[in-house]
Amino acid sequence: MQATIVLGIAGGSGSGKSTIARAILGALPAGVGVLLEQDHYYRSQGHRTPEEREQLNYDHPDAIELSLLAEHLDALRAGRSIVRPSYDFAQHARHPHGVPVSPARVIIVEGILVLADAELRKRFDVRVFVDTDADLRVMRRAERDLTERGRTFAQVRAQYDETVRPMHIAFVEPSKRFADVIIPEGGENRIALDMLVNHVRASM
Repeated sequence: MQATIVLGIAGGSGSGKSTIARAILGALPAGVGVLLEQDHYYRSQGHRTPEEREQLNYDHPDAIELSLLAEHLDALRAGRSIVRPSYDFAQHARHPHGVPVSPARVIIVEGILVLADAELRKRFDVRVFVDTDADLRVMRRAERDLTERGRTFAQVRAQYDETVRPMHIAFVEPSKRFADVIIPEGGENRIALDMLVNHVRASM
């Protein structure tokens, strides 16, 4: 059985993690790689009122079922399929049905806290931190939340001030010290991206 290669890609919200992860996946032959996004593993808050959901800190590790993500990673690495959760950001709840994911030679795990969690971290063969200036991250996050997640500007600003920035300082930024590779400027850094892709191909 051929060995599985697991990459963990972390960085602040809006840093370009998803761009890097999808670019690596797109550079591989079809069916060779799969992507697990931390965002789908948010704990469902469907049992709470809309007002209660708005008050929760979604940038703290406790808001995400990281243990389930680790279990799914183990299963894929062992050659077993999983059913990945699917999260609705507008409702702060998981969809009733998940998404089947089959094992693959290359597994990419992407999310703001994937290097902050010790159990996840030890499962990665390559640890990447995408390091992008705060002003760019804020603009990208605001655009995403306004256009894709049904938020108002007031909600985006309040969330950034109350939880996103403090949790970035407390958990995301310190996790950079665990990275094997630090990529400045996210998906715009073609040299770093090409190096990662070449490393993955050479390891297959």
